[in-house]
Amino acid sequence: MIPKPPPREGQIGFLYCPPYRIQGTSVAGESTTIMVPELDVCFDMGAPLRCALASKFVALSHGHMDHIGGLAYYASQRQFQGMGEGTIVCDRRIADDVRKMMAGYNDLERQKTPYKLIELDENEEVEVKNNMFLRGFATEHTSPSFGWVIVEKRSKLKPELVGLPQEKLRELKDRGEEITMTLEVPLIAYTGDTLPGPHLVRDDVRKAQVVVSECTFFEPDHKARAKIGMHLHIDDVAEWAGVLEAEALILTHISRRTHMTYVRKRLDEVLADDVRKKVHVLMDHRACKERYEQQADEAERSG
Repeated sequence: MIPKPPPREGQIGFLYCPPYRIQGTSVAGESTTIMVPELDVCFDMGAPLRCALASKFVALSHGHMDHIGGLAYYASQRQFQGMGEGTIVCDRRIADDVRKMMAGYNDLERQKTPYKLIELDENEEVEVKNNMFLRGFATEHTSPSFGWVIVEKRSKLKPELVGLPQEKLRELKDRGEEITMTLEVPLIAYTGDTLPGPHLVRDDVRKAQVVVSECTFFEPDHKARAKIGMHLHIDDVAEWAGVLEAEALILTHISRRTHMTYVRKRLDEVLADDVRKKVHVLMDHRACKERYEQQADEAERSG
């Protein structure tokens, strides 16, 4: 008898939440790499997915290997393929350790791989695209951890000035008066690995258009395990999802030990019907494919 061939590599998860694609892979303890191509941002780099190399920014949630294991390869391949210097954004508390890790790979390769590292304190921001900013916030995990929000900042005329003629507005501006205000629109929130807490109901998380959240435990008797590992349990998500204003809540970081059929069953059991419609599982390839095909059919009929 000849040996069996190796198992196929896992399929990349994909969800279209107009106008954003949320794609990547996330398996608890193995790897998490989740990108939003339209915003040039990848959250974590646990696996060096080829499609993730195009991301100009990688925002790290924390230093566990299943979230940063592909980081050096990402920087090296961008250089090798002529894609330009990659930018790593992280919590200031882990910045020196990230530098040490990257320096170790430089020493091994006997070459210097260029990359840029931006370290942020909580609520500090970096601009990733025109008027779009990546903002970090502290979460609760077994190591220093950050969640992230991408916020668009729009300039809007002050309400009390709406309807005034252009000449009057120009006159106010010439006198040095501020005639506009900045409106913040949260686009994408990413929690990383975390316990539940106030950080999950921040305005910029609660009001984000799309929320990408870990949910590692689904079994009813695993709530204590979730707390010990400082992860979310589906019961935590059920309580939290009701206050989110998101159009889509995308769950990630599910363990291989939890079968997707059971995940679907538990979601149906614990989520209210109106909430269940907007909750998706990134690695539920069957459901994601059906959803995308329905979106494509609707687009074709309306087009």
